[in-house]
Amino acid sequence: MKKIIVFYGTYGGGHIAAAKSISNHIFNNNPEIDIEAIDCIEYVNKYLNRITTDAYKGATKKTPSVWKYVYEKSNQGALAKITTASNKLMASKLKKLILDKKPDLIISTHPFSSQMCAYLKKKKIINCELATVMTDFHVHNQWLYLPEYVNYFFVANNLMKDQMINNDNIPEEKIYVTGIPISDKFKKNYDRQDICEEFWLEPEKKIVLFFGGGEFGLGREMSYMTLKTLIRLFKDIQIIAISGKNKKMYNSFNDLVMKTNSADRVKVLEYTDKVAELMSIANIVVTKAGGLTIAESLASSLPIIIINPIPGQEEENAEFLVTSGCAIWIKNNDNIARALKTLSRDQEKLSQMREASTKLAKPDATEDICNILINNLDN
Repeated sequence: MKKIIVFYGTYGGGHIAAAKSISNHIFNNNPEIDIEAIDCIEYVNKYLNRITTDAYKGATKKTPSVWKYVYEKSNQGALAKITTASNKLMASKLKKLILDKKPDLIISTHPFSSQMCAYLKKKKIINCELATVMTDFHVHNQWLYLPEYVNYFFVANNLMKDQMINNDNIPEEKIYVTGIPISDKFKKNYDRQDICEEFWLEPEKKIVLFFGGGEFGLGREMSYMTLKTLIRLFKDIQIIAISGKNKKMYNSFNDLVMKTNSADRVKVLEYTDKVAELMSIANIVVTKAGGLTIAESLASSLPIIIINPIPGQEEENAEFLVTSGCAIWIKNNDNIARALKTLSRDQEKLSQMREASTKLAKPDATEDICNILINNLDN
């Protein structure tokens, strides 16, 4: 029996969701394969994982400019070398796990595990195949440590592939433009009437799906103001506001709904496993620019309004999406009301954004990644 390990990290939900999508697909479609998903950072050092995850949350929320500096510097220079050096030390602990489980293939959805495994392969400690699955719409050098020891790179778009070939000298045959892996639920067809009834919505009215940012958001202020503006400006539109695991945001959203007497047209949800169903009935999505949510929005052919992107990776995602024509980005110094009102009146623009989303969408990403890896593993 072939053995596959999928490594992920807990810095942001996209890495976890990508690992889960890949693991579930292989488990459900390839019973002859033993597959296991493991949080590599938690395994290496639970205490370190808690500290670094909390530090990431704190930096992105309270001092985003500091996080942006760290992110940009980790793409080059001394800080990149320090990060890589620390991963070499952590790799010694990961070594025992890999040698015990003897995988034929390791799939990494987080750059830390990709670095650690490449380092172990360079030292000839492991000799299995390595695959790196990037979960953003741009290339960061943290994903590309010792690329000569990685067998597969799965990326979101052709621009990433071109950059890796031309700037990083990675062989074209190693790079696959599959998209970011998302749940197979986004390939299903849903009945609008049934979903609307489940969430007490009126099927004939338009719906805005609003992601407040959850625990990795940049605080409640802009999310609160955006929801307030949506409620005030668009009385004939229904809103689904998702606060994620951010309890304070959930409470502030509910308080706002009570103050505006809008409970009949605004539904506030915490964490939900029905994003695919909700996106299927939405007319537009308002969100940060996390790789996973964006990939899901594109698969659902939704125009995207971006607010609160985390400096660094999400700002780069936002720039790509705006350039591609499927999104607008409301920045901190923009007038939210004016931007939303202008867009709502421009039906041609919304139609163009929807078409651009459809062109960028890769709903088969998970299946394509798994098929490529499984077919080559059998050869």
